[in-house]
Amino acid sequence: MIKEFKEFISRGNVIDLAVGVIIGGAFTSIVKSLVDYLINPFIGLFIGGIDFSDLIFKVNGATFKVGSFINAVINFLIIAFVVFLLVKFVNKFLIRKKAEEAAPVVAPEVELLEEIRDLLKTQEK
Repeated sequence: MIKEFKEFISRGNVIDLAVGVIIGGAFTSIVKSLVDYLINPFIGLFIGGIDFSDLIFKVNGATFKVGSFINAVINFLIIAFVVFLLVKFVNKFLIRKKAEEAAPVVAPEVELLEEIRDLLKTQEK
């Protein structure tokens, strides 16, 4: 059993997953601070710093904090949009980098055949 666990833990997928979770946690705190300290105050300049956290209603002694839920939804949408923009930027950078790296290598035979084809086309006209 210990041997199986050691094999399981030593697999690359498990280690990659663990690294992903750790990096994801760190990335979450970065995005949350970006949203809390930069984006929300900037949006607050335009909408007057609206805070829904005081919006509640009570039914038979039960308190429903609808405003806090609305604030959480707004923060989620902002964070999701920021992550979308970051992923889009990173993907654009990676695609450009891959395109530069993957310049097509043409075999000399193919290049020669293309030249012959082009010469034949010019002779037909």
